[in-house]
Amino acid sequence: MIYSVDVRIKAPVRDTEVTNRVGDAVENIFPGVELDHEPGKLVGETHELERFSERLHEQAILDTARREFAKRRDDDGFSFALKKQAAFKGVVNFSVGNPDELGDIDVHVTVRDPSVDEVIDYIAPPTEDGRPVDPNDR
Repeated sequence: MIYSVDVRIKAPVRDTEVTNRVGDAVENIFPGVELDHEPGKLVGETHELERFSERLHEQAILDTARREFAKRRDDDGFSFALKKQAAFKGVVNFSVGNPDELGDIDVHVTVRDPSVDEVIDYIAPPTEDGRPVDPNDR
């Protein structure tokens, strides 16, 4: 599928953290992201979610991802938060409840084409019996 998205990523950098390690955490999940250091945070943008989608499939957390996307979805896209420590190890761990004391990686996806639902279905397809299914085959 060809899609067009703008992915905006913000990750706080606490005084006790090494900026490059926070950057590595973000890049482990979103390779190719262009990060800029701003006071107290890293801010970046990318236009692809392939590696993120691969991680969701590998970790078999598609249903969890879909639930998280639905919580903060609107007509233009969706948002979610990830734990930095897990991301540093290349693992997707959604932040739910209270933010981590070191802060979470906040991600906002603006969908340009095709639709928000189609992009979500591509990144984290619906499942049946734990296996991804094409939503058009349902």
